[in-house]
Amino acid sequence: MKAIVLREFGPPSVLKLEEVPTPEPGPGEVLLKVHAVSINRTLDTKVRAGKYARPVKLPLVLGVDPSGVVVKVGEGVTDRKVGDRVTVALRVAGGDHSGADAIRLMGVHAWGGYAEYVRAIAANTTIIPDGVDFPTATVVTRHAPTAMHLLADHAKVQPGEWVLVMGAAGGLGSAGVQVAKHLGAKVIAAAGSDDRVKVGLDLGADAGVNYRTQDLTIEAMRITEGKGVNVVFENIGDPELFPKAFATICRRGRLVTAGGHGGGVVPLDVNKLYLNQITVMGVTGERPESARQAMEMAAAGKFKALIDRVLPLSQAPLAHELVEGRGGLGKVILDPTQL
Repeated sequence: MKAIVLREFGPPSVLKLEEVPTPEPGPGEVLLKVHAVSINRTLDTKVRAGKYARPVKLPLVLGVDPSGVVVKVGEGVTDRKVGDRVTVALRVAGGDHSGADAIRLMGVHAWGGYAEYVRAIAANTTIIPDGVDFPTATVVTRHAPTAMHLLADHAKVQPGEWVLVMGAAGGLGSAGVQVAKHLGAKVIAAAGSDDRVKVGLDLGADAGVNYRTQDLTIEAMRITEGKGVNVVFENIGDPELFPKAFATICRRGRLVTAGGHGGGVVPLDVNKLYLNQITVMGVTGERPESARQAMEMAAAGKFKALIDRVLPLSQAPLAHELVEGRGGLGKVILDPTQL
């Protein structure tokens, strides 16, 4: 089969299209013909550059969120069959389903979806409903369950609460806007340009703030009539933006975060933290049922996947350049059925 193989860390040009053996599914596994896999900043571009926080063994095929068609089933697999359209959760072994202790990830510690075929644990797959295409399924599986885990399971967002979503046009941020609305919240979409703010508004946000041209704290307090927000959904970790977002949180409010693309080291107003009894949570992972729920939302037209473009497998280096350049709106997808 053809696959994009990473044999050395470096710039996007180190990604090479090669002929490699097609894997065979082991016990409890399925083999997928991959139709879509997305490019992620942390789990793709940082891994490729050798900047990922955990050890990575080369050679490696990247790709944490493939979707495709089951073409073979391994011994003991009874709940999947040849022809099933599925997506795959990135966890391949270790830890619990929350991701708290997960140490082996598809596309990081095991070969992933930048390939014509990939093997996956059958129990980690989710059926794609009719009417949901492969690129959409990949984006939904990658981000919506994580957003649900942060907002529903940890922040415990309640109907009528205000949620400030940072990076509202990004993969996780756009999922956060939609999940928060699904939970009955009022949402402020915060982003770094007017067109990205508009994306959040188009996804259902009640208000928007351009945090590059407006004062985020002042605007959020104005929108909430001085009350502040109940929850901040943070996935940037920018040293200037984080304290602005934190300052919007009301008494007994919560901040949940699963990202540090802006650097990850930020100032924290500890006086506000304890005087207002604010909870700050760092969260990763998802629950298996969240993936199924998210897919049902997509099938019902209640979740929109933002997709910038779909490229052939051989264009993986270009895909990485586009994601690192941060110029587009939505996810960049590889389609390994196109070489």
